[in-house]
This record gives sequence, structure tokens and C-alpha cells, in this order.
Amino acid sequence: MTLTELKYIVAVAREKHFGHAAEACFVAQPTLSVAIKKLEDELGVVIFERGGSEISMTPLGAQIVAQAERVLEQTAAIKEIAKQNKDPLAGPLRLGVIYTIAPYLLPPLVKTMIERVPQMPLVLQENFTVRLIELLRQGELDAAIMALPFADQGLMVQPLYDEPFVVALPKHHAWAERASIRAEELKSETMLLLGTGHCFRDQVLEVCPEMSRFSTSGDGIARTFEGSSLETIRHMVASGIGITVLPQASVPDMHAKDGMLRYVPFAEPAPSRRVVLAWRKSFTRRPAIEAIRQAVLSCDLHGATMLHDAETAEA
Repeated sequence: MTLTELKYIVAVAREKHFGHAAEACFVAQPTLSVAIKKLEDELGVVIFERGGSEISMTPLGAQIVAQAERVLEQTAAIKEIAKQNKDPLAGPLRLGVIYTIAPYLLPPLVKTMIERVPQMPLVLQENFTVRLIELLRQGELDAAIMALPFADQGLMVQPLYDEPFVVALPKHHAWAERASIRAEELKSETMLLLGTGHCFRDQVLEVCPEMSRFSTSGDGIARTFEGSSLETIRHMVASGIGITVLPQASVPDMHAKDGMLRYVPFAEPAPSRRVVLAWRKSFTRRPAIEAIRQAVLSCDLHGATMLHDAETAEA
């Protein structure tokens, strides 16, 4: 039995798919499948029920996976214990950030960290929320900056800031000069959304549930298109294809009039998202976590409300 095999079964349990789990572990599917079969043969049990489009765990397999998660977490804790006598601010910190936050937060954050704690370089990874949580649980990341909500237990979470959403329009759109837009009005428009897997897509769908169903009857969203990134969608809006919803930190100037886009806030109560810092309970470099938090709070993010007194909680 190896730690790698334990990582593989935890990944399959989370993804419920061998191919997706292999991608998450950065290995070929045959490599992952052979390793899991080897572990099952060694233990003399069946961990996963194969067949159909979705993989499920046997009752005994669920117990084994739960124990494997604890083993992986404790393995990461051993590495941290070895560092306890060292400066917790010395050495790299592995930080994950979701795609819709990273381009706007990381430039000022990295600059601030270099100025404040140059002895603690950041090793950065952009990814989807579900993948960052996987890497946190496996000890491959030390901390992650994500947006609530996310479905995972056992992580420590501290709020960083609240960020409102805004509507992005082509400059000649009929709403371009409006003071605000009501969320329910979006259902009459051609909307551009991020693809499946982005948590921001799910948050936008909560703002206007009609977007989740294709309709041309007039009582649902007129039409939806998907893009791979916020910047791709922004360019599509500028070309006149449709409109979109963006996090305000991604908007450099809400009142700019010299480009192809116009930005209009939502009418109150404006939809928003809460951005948090998450880490494993077993992670012992708490001063490093606090250094990251303080650096984020000092960043000037357009429209964001920094939560200086927010308390830590368990996810």
C-alpha cells in the first residue's frame, strides 16, 4: 500500500469517474486504474463498484476512502511538524486561487508579499474550486483563495472580502446609460456565461435562474453562450454578441466611456460573492496564513468590501 494509491482512491471517490480522477492526479487513466486494482487485490476487497456512467463506492470502500483521507491529511501534518522549529514565514507557501479571482487579485497580492515577507515566496496555482479542495486535502496546497459556497468539510475558512457583481454591456446597448439593472431583467437578453466547472457560473445562475434553461419563448433567457474565461467573455460582449455578469474586481473603471464596453451596477440588493481563505486544520504555519490574509486585505480591489474583523470558522 502506498500514499499514491491512497491519493488515487480519494480522487476517484470525489470525481466518481476514473478518467476525471486521473486528470485530477495528472496521470494516465490506465496508470490510476492499475494502481487501484493492485490496492484492492492487496486488501482483498472491492472499493469501487464499476459499471455504468458513474462509479460508486461499496460500503466497505467508503470506510477505506474515509481512512485514506485521514492518512493523507496526517502525512501532510508530519511534514508541517518537521517545520515547527523553523520560521513559519520562511520557505515557500503553496497557494491556490480560482480562475475568476486570480487575474485581478494576484498582481497586487504578489507585489505586497514580496515587499512584506520576501522570505516566503508564493508557489501559485490557478484551478477550479473542486480541484483546489482536492489539492488542499492531499497536502499538495497549503492554502486556497476561493468563493463561497463550496461543499467540503474539515477545512478552516476565514472571510477576506465581499465582492458585488456588475452587468457588462456593449457600448451601444439600450441599457448602457442606466444607473442600475434589476436581476430579473436579464432573462430578456442574450447572456454570455462561463463554462461548466466555474463556480462563478453557478453564482450567476443563482442571480438569474432563468439562465439555466434555454428558451426562445420570451419567458426564459433568450439565448446563452459559454466562454472559457472572463476575458474571453468580455471581448465577446464588446463585439456585440450579448451581455454578461462580472465580479466588480475584474472591472478597472466602472465609469469608463472610451472603450467598447459599459458597466452598470445591479439594483439593490445587489448580488455578490464572499471570497475566503481556506486551509487544512492540521496546517501549522498559522503566521503564514495570517500574512496572506493581511496582504489580501491591503490590496485595492475595485468594489470589494474588505472583512478585517472576520472570524475563522470550519467549513
